[in-house]
Amino acid sequence: MHTLIRNLSIMSRTSNPLAKKQCGFTLLEVLIALLILSIGLLGLASLQTNGLRSNQMASMRTNATQLAYDIADRMRANPGGVDAQDYVIATDDADPTIPGGENCESTTCTSAQMATYDLAQWRGAIRALPGGTSSIARTVTGAVVTHTVTIFWDEYRRGISGTDCGPDPSVDLRCISLTL
Repeated sequence: MHTLIRNLSIMSRTSNPLAKKQCGFTLLEVLIALLILSIGLLGLASLQTNGLRSNQMASMRTNATQLAYDIADRMRANPGGVDAQDYVIATDDADPTIPGGENCESTTCTSAQMATYDLAQWRGAIRALPGGTSSIARTVTGAVVTHTVTIFWDEYRRGISGTDCGPDPSVDLRCISLTL
């Protein structure tokens, strides 16, 4: 019986002539599978990075839009300051400072003081955007007075500093304009 088992064992090893030819073939399959898996993971990482970038850009646009509407509401609440052109400010103008640290939310202020307070707070919030700056321009056409609020920022964080809202993101800033 012992010889029978030994003969069966020898037959099973020699009966499959392809056994020697397949030696190492599974290792090649595993390496190819790892290569495909790593390429897929790199693609997934790229998608995640693009998603985060798009989310951050959308957040900046949302903040800029909210800030434009914030100053518009502040201007509507202070018509005396608007009529006196206290809200007109250029992009290269220095940020307004609040003299004496006045808080116009808790004390009574004049229209001019309120406009200075509003612009100081607004410009401070705009500085949170990368490369953030702003302007408010007044235009008079006949009896119609309009104000254009423009907020600029460096959406791609390339260190661009300018005042142009052109279509080329490599040299132009992203901007949002609101006309009142």
